[in-house]
Amino acid sequence: MTWREAPATAVLAVVTAVVSVLILFSGALPYWTVQAGFIPARVGEAVAGLWLPWVLTPLSATLVHGGWAHLLFNVVMLGYCGREVERALGAGGLLALYGVGAFAAAAGQWAAGPDVVAPMIGASGAISAVVGAYALLFGERRAKAWGPLPADLVHVLWLAAGWIGVQLLIGATGAAGAPIAIAAHIGGFLAGLALARPLLLWRWRGA
Repeated sequence: MTWREAPATAVLAVVTAVVSVLILFSGALPYWTVQAGFIPARVGEAVAGLWLPWVLTPLSATLVHGGWAHLLFNVVMLGYCGREVERALGAGGLLALYGVGAFAAAAGQWAAGPDVVAPMIGASGAISAVVGAYALLFGERRAKAWGPLPADLVHVLWLAAGWIGVQLLIGATGAAGAPIAIAAHIGGFLAGLALARPLLLWRWRGA
């Protein structure tokens, strides 16, 4: 599958990379982290000196990355999973998934600490939604029905439990060597699981 067949993924990856590279080269990362990052404590408030409304910061935060490794990992994950998810959901479906994932990630981060003033930056939360959809649409379905729970639901629950477990383990061990928005990753992934099939049905409803 070529990038021409996945235009939404290509646009998201290029825009994310270009804006993030410009910020990193400018030396103004601290400024943009505060201005464009999602700050849980800002929710519902207008803060003097911050020009972007808080409601838009879940999206603007996806364009700011804390370093080259952070940016590279996110762009690679977006490119790998995004192309396949776009093949299934279409460009509109992928963009909807990514946007909702960004807000779901912010909601998860806020729920974990509504008074936190540290900004959340990076596209990891939104990309987690894409990863969640990828895992559901393309992963092997080996789950079996469990009592009254159908096999499809058990499969979703196992994926959610596995992702949450991995994220909590990373957070507990400090494996990445830097603060990670664990709750944002979980929120984004759960959004991907929830939206993958509805978006798939929406795309093919007229087929």
